[in-house]
Amino acid sequence: MIKFGEGNLRIPKWSKRVFMVAGGCTPFRKYYPEYKLEELVMMAYKMMLEDNDLKLSPKEIKDSIQFAVYGEFADHFQDQLLCEAKIHDYLGLDPLYNVGIKTGGATGGTSVLMGAQAIASGYANCCLVAGWERMDEVDTRTGNFYISTAACKDFETRMGRIYSSYYAPMANRFAQMYNLSDEVRAKIAVKNRHYATMNPNAQQPGDHTIEEVLASRMSAYPLRFLECCAMTAGAAAVLLCDEEMAYKLTDKPVEVFICGGSHTLRVADRRPMDIPLLPNEKPGQYDALLKENPRWPGFESFLAARFAAYLVYRMAGIHDPLEELDLVELHDAFTISDVQTYGDIGLRPYGQEIDYVESGDCYHTNPHTGQAGRCPANLSGGLLGTMHAVGATGIWQSAECLWQVQQKYDYFHGAAKWWKRAGKKKPKNWQSLQVKDPKQALWVSHAGVGSHVTVGILRKAW
Repeated sequence: MIKFGEGNLRIPKWSKRVFMVAGGCTPFRKYYPEYKLEELVMMAYKMMLEDNDLKLSPKEIKDSIQFAVYGEFADHFQDQLLCEAKIHDYLGLDPLYNVGIKTGGATGGTSVLMGAQAIASGYANCCLVAGWERMDEVDTRTGNFYISTAACKDFETRMGRIYSSYYAPMANRFAQMYNLSDEVRAKIAVKNRHYATMNPNAQQPGDHTIEEVLASRMSAYPLRFLECCAMTAGAAAVLLCDEEMAYKLTDKPVEVFICGGSHTLRVADRRPMDIPLLPNEKPGQYDALLKENPRWPGFESFLAARFAAYLVYRMAGIHDPLEELDLVELHDAFTISDVQTYGDIGLRPYGQEIDYVESGDCYHTNPHTGQAGRCPANLSGGLLGTMHAVGATGIWQSAECLWQVQQKYDYFHGAAKWWKRAGKKKPKNWQSLQVKDPKQALWVSHAGVGSHVTVGILRKAW
């Protein structure tokens, strides 16, 4: 059994406050034959500099950056080692220092964490964080294999060579433990893909029924194709600053809190441990659950996500996430990973995750009452509906949270220029998914089968 040592549970503290002021992204697609990778990153970078109502010119902001963090999941796709050096040069930021980050699906979130640490330490007062993936550089079968090697190649990779085969046993185990139905998972796919229809950058938007989701082709039992994200090409960027610089740049800075957790790649070999309790949980709360299933986290939960949430809630002073958060962006690469995370981050106690969906709390508008959901999830369309350009994903999620807290959802999702840029027509039934007066948002950036996870919180600071 894993036991924490003295000091392991120290809550991180920034030496300086950290703020996010701007974000940008490309439209997300399966293929981008007309653009080089450098051009895609430039597209996101320019959007970040030019379209976030910043008080300095793009040239002045560029001249203020001292450090850059770049996220890329796999060199395999670009067939280019040290790709961050090419990007940095193309953006015109040499000889400023830059680092490349690779932590699987959590690469984007880890990149934000590393950029935040640079600001918090005083190394920089203005830091670019950008990420990308060119998953269109190889055929789909090869791409699936590349992604599958982000599980332990000695064990899991040999079993499936496709990522849905890793999450399929988790879905079966969760259903066995907590009576999760196929219909509940399908509701998540329906919701997130529908929200993606309001996002001009979405790769896989669609209005589906539960029946259509359940009738779609099987990927790995019980996960259907409409319950799985697709491989994506695209890029995203955000700008991090210290307090003084943030207020020079914007009247709507958003404070950043972010922490991470990890766990072994070998899912079947994960050692049990006591559940780290979140601030709103009480000693003994899970005694009955652990008596029935003493091997927590097992196949049902992600220790890395729980550990990251344990730290960041205390770092940010969050006591009850469901009551204090206004929205969340979760890592819905598969419908089951979405469900599992509800318990990990405390939107529901472990064993009651299904109620987050069935109660309507996860919706922009509660389908049962017609009122706003208490804490809506994945209003961006999530990974299922909008994107999973892996190195960009956690960065893009943070930008979506930023725009919600700044109350800019309508501009970044509704303005004609973004639909035109994406080569799409704005739907006649487009509706605003802006949360009313949000103060705090959370996003989860998740790797592999739960090997690395970051949980970040953005808080209104004006």
